[in-house]
Amino acid sequence: MEKKATRFGYSDALMDMAKTDDRIVVLDADLSKSTTTVGFHKKYPKRSYNIGIAEQNMLGSAAGLSLTGKIPYVSTYGVFVSGRAYDQIRTTICYSNLNVKIGGAHGGISVGPDGATHQALEEIGLMRGLPNMTVIVPCDYHETYKATKASASIPGPVYIRFGREAIPIVTKPDTPFVLGKGQVYKDGRDVSIIACGSLVYEALVAAESLKTEGIHCKVINIHTIKPMDKELIIKSAQETGAIVTAEEHQIMTGFGSAISEVIVQNCPVPIEMVGINDTFGESGTPDELMEAYHLTSNDIIEKVKKVIKRKKS
Repeated sequence: MEKKATRFGYSDALMDMAKTDDRIVVLDADLSKSTTTVGFHKKYPKRSYNIGIAEQNMLGSAAGLSLTGKIPYVSTYGVFVSGRAYDQIRTTICYSNLNVKIGGAHGGISVGPDGATHQALEEIGLMRGLPNMTVIVPCDYHETYKATKASASIPGPVYIRFGREAIPIVTKPDTPFVLGKGQVYKDGRDVSIIACGSLVYEALVAAESLKTEGIHCKVINIHTIKPMDKELIIKSAQETGAIVTAEEHQIMTGFGSAISEVIVQNCPVPIEMVGINDTFGESGTPDELMEAYHLTSNDIIEKVKKVIKRKKS
């Protein structure tokens, strides 16, 4: 299966958007090679700003640019932009509902050898808790490209999470993408596996394996964490009676928590969650870390069997 890092979907979209929309500007915090926006800086030097390792200043600058009619895309590691510049995002950008887009690179534990200080595991929770903020976690290169382009068409702040490592491409260039609308990638009657980001592929692998054991899983990609497709989630809960969530993020405050909020208020069913369990990461290869922190298809399979037992009891 073809693999490609989602960060290239982000920068490729920015390059294409800039051809026809001179409002697009890009800000970086001395990490344009890592975020892959270096090509944008070379081609559009007058629409590019390297603010340096000064994330708070970068978000403040983006806010000012938005007030002049520009559409600024702020690009740096997710752990830095959400942590170091949280006050500027909250009070300057979200409170005033400014049209600033934030590209959070190197999301998840699969950042690998850089270790805990660089692995963004909490930023979905931080960003989805902010009024006016849209939060998107695409599942592959093509979806990141589409999400980035779509973000320019909606007013207000947007957070797009993308990763460092190459991951399997599970969608196609012509796969429909609508902000706020989830997608059913595989139908099933026994359990709904609801995933985001890199765990969508793992969910599909788990579903294929479980099918050989007579367990039929519905697999859903929820790329927009906020606003969430509540209608699809409730419908799936009603149809299958059990849910497993999967994310490369802390379960607490993250994607699993967001799904649970919808379910407990509308259609309570048993839920199991695959994600980081209230711990920091460590250094290692991406594959080693995904396995060590129980973020693989095998871990999803284990949770599916557990939730089905709960469903029957």
